[in-house]
Amino acid sequence: MKRYITAGVMTAVLTLAMVLALCGCGSSSGEGGNTGSGSRADIESALDLSNMNAEWTYDEDADAWTMAPVTAVTNPQIEDEQGVSVCVPGAYVKGIDTNGDGEADETSGTAAGNLIIDTEAEVTSTNGQKYTAQTAPVIVNTGAAGYSEQQNQTAAATYAKEGYINVACGNRGKQSQVTDADGNETYTGDAPSCLVDQKNAVRFVKYNILLGNLPGSVDYFVSTGGSGGGAHATMLAATSDNPDYYVYEAAAGAVGVYKDGDSYTTTVTIDGEEVELSDGMWGCMAYSAITSLQEADMALAFEYYLNTEYEFNTSFQKQLAEYLSREYMDYINGQDLTIDEAKVGFDLDGDGETSSAVKLTIEYDQDKYPETNGYGGTYLDLYLAEFEASLEDYLQRLDYTEDWTWFDADGTALTDEEVASMTAADKAQAFLEGRVAVGSTGSDNGAMQGGPGGDFAGGGPDGNSADGGPGGKPSKGEMKGGTPPDRNGKDAGTPPDMNASGSGEKAGTPDAGTTQSAGSGRDSASYDSYEDMLAAYQSDIASIEEGDEYGNNIVSLYDPLNYIGADGTSGPVWSRILMGASEGDISMMNSLNLQIAWLNAGTDAEIEWQWNGGHVPSEILGDSLPLYVDMMYGKYVDGAVTVKKAKAQKQTENGDAEEPTATDISGWVSYDEDSGEVSFALADAASYRTAGAAKAMPAFDVIDYGQEDYVFGNSETDARHWDKYVLQVLEEHADTLKKLFNAGS
Repeated sequence: MKRYITAGVMTAVLTLAMVLALCGCGSSSGEGGNTGSGSRADIESALDLSNMNAEWTYDEDADAWTMAPVTAVTNPQIEDEQGVSVCVPGAYVKGIDTNGDGEADETSGTAAGNLIIDTEAEVTSTNGQKYTAQTAPVIVNTGAAGYSEQQNQTAAATYAKEGYINVACGNRGKQSQVTDADGNETYTGDAPSCLVDQKNAVRFVKYNILLGNLPGSVDYFVSTGGSGGGAHATMLAATSDNPDYYVYEAAAGAVGVYKDGDSYTTTVTIDGEEVELSDGMWGCMAYSAITSLQEADMALAFEYYLNTEYEFNTSFQKQLAEYLSREYMDYINGQDLTIDEAKVGFDLDGDGETSSAVKLTIEYDQDKYPETNGYGGTYLDLYLAEFEASLEDYLQRLDYTEDWTWFDADGTALTDEEVASMTAADKAQAFLEGRVAVGSTGSDNGAMQGGPGGDFAGGGPDGNSADGGPGGKPSKGEMKGGTPPDRNGKDAGTPPDMNASGSGEKAGTPDAGTTQSAGSGRDSASYDSYEDMLAAYQSDIASIEEGDEYGNNIVSLYDPLNYIGADGTSGPVWSRILMGASEGDISMMNSLNLQIAWLNAGTDAEIEWQWNGGHVPSEILGDSLPLYVDMMYGKYVDGAVTVKKAKAQKQTENGDAEEPTATDISGWVSYDEDSGEVSFALADAASYRTAGAAKAMPAFDVIDYGQEDYVFGNSETDARHWDKYVLQVLEEHADTLKKLFNAGS
């Protein structure tokens, strides 16, 4: 894979080279410096935007200035994947100083130089929050679709009208390659390089804010992304300032991470004073966060197995799911989890109040829980409560519909007058009975951009793509109202194109792109014998556990649950993870576990499993990323405006659909019109989930989970088996599993 340097990055690299040459730093390491990337003074000079002659372009329509990508580090491996771009509202900028005299010479067009910041300007967001150049939030877009490499990209003007600073960065990722002086190609995108590149971009932007080169507040950084980007938005917030990553940041030549004997210094010099520089987040908005991978195989298998009528493709898959379910039960019970009912808002112990601290466990009793293959317990009570809450929340927001078509019991479209007179309870009942054709304000329109994994490039999942146009194609996992209660994942209304790789590409290879087809009737296309597969797992996992060049287990570095609440980690003030409730790429239990960990660590953590939503759902029914950021700003910043969601403008004109397209779920969902509460059984939730969970069963060709696992390669290969829990099952139950392996192929 060839590497090309973009014109903007080439300019930045040449500028950097000249600065380093003037500093006389070369590639030596001064006292307190970074080996191979220059001394501390060299790095801070090189990454000071006032020395970089960056190119800025003014967008008159958006009233925003955007900086062409520049390098974020002094020692990049891949120049066009380790840069950063920033877009700032025009209100905060007087113009561009092109000659260094401190005055604005250019106020439009494109110019190279330094921003002249208007410290008196104020922007009022669309939700009524007020910001200045010193207090504005900074939105950090984590690309990394499918954990992939991300070319340096220009930050979008999406949030300029809100008063936010928008940041887009490149990153190394799965399948990234470099060529050495002898022409040998090696992989270089293995963990934690992608996350580290994003951390380094954050440090660069914060450093230049402190210097006065950029507007924005270093205290209000918000990470956001979808799918693989959602994973990295989560990991960026969960691992903030943890020293486990310093060696990688320093090796890249990041500002504010300097080797000092046996430890690291994380300060920068601002106006002659030492100031701490953090890579931390104030908030996190993650969409379909595909993390943590450490639990992903067990949790997804467990969700499949909770549905007693799910039709596995092979007997091997079914048996493996049974074993992995037991493994997941043991794993959860070993975490010693407890949750305060008040924090999640659910009465989990049945005492009629939400004032207890409840221990979360999974129990197995086939007689007690026959409808879920023997599994129950307080952990699954919480899981079910979140599912019920997701439907309740959806029903409570139906007044925000705009283009839906409502029908009567006979399938006749209602008149405009009848729609205008519908109460919230009327709409909820119609939705549950499937008497509606859902419009754009209530369906997952796949707004995230960026290829496999669905990430957006600099924009936000608010129903618009990065350039302000309409969202992309619908998610493959999208449901219209829910699945019927037949609890059969193969024919419960799931679209036939939901399989991730589709048509027989050999899984576990870069060309396959995502994962083995969920419809495959062969347990492995890569291994003819169980013994060969087991040996590959054992060898790969042993090599990972030996550690990388710094002695670190890269799988552990990519598990946010290892860092939330841990010593040395700075936690975000708030986080929100939005998943599609018919999510096809990861278990809902992953986001649940992140919420539990963050709540227990003191973070204001919300999860939403959007009913009807597939992978990387859009914000719908009156919600948006800016609304949530503004609300959190009002909640946690002294003197800020208290922001509330605008009251719905009730739909008064019916849509133009000719027939209902939603599914009647009233047969398995109970609805109380007075309280607005819904209830259904855990088995029904499992049925709903398995209809959307279209990944192939884990633990064979898919290198455990699919596209994301390429990140656990090394310099010789872009993918290794890595899941120690799967390996444990394969070893402990080898006698049974090897008899079933590929038996039906």
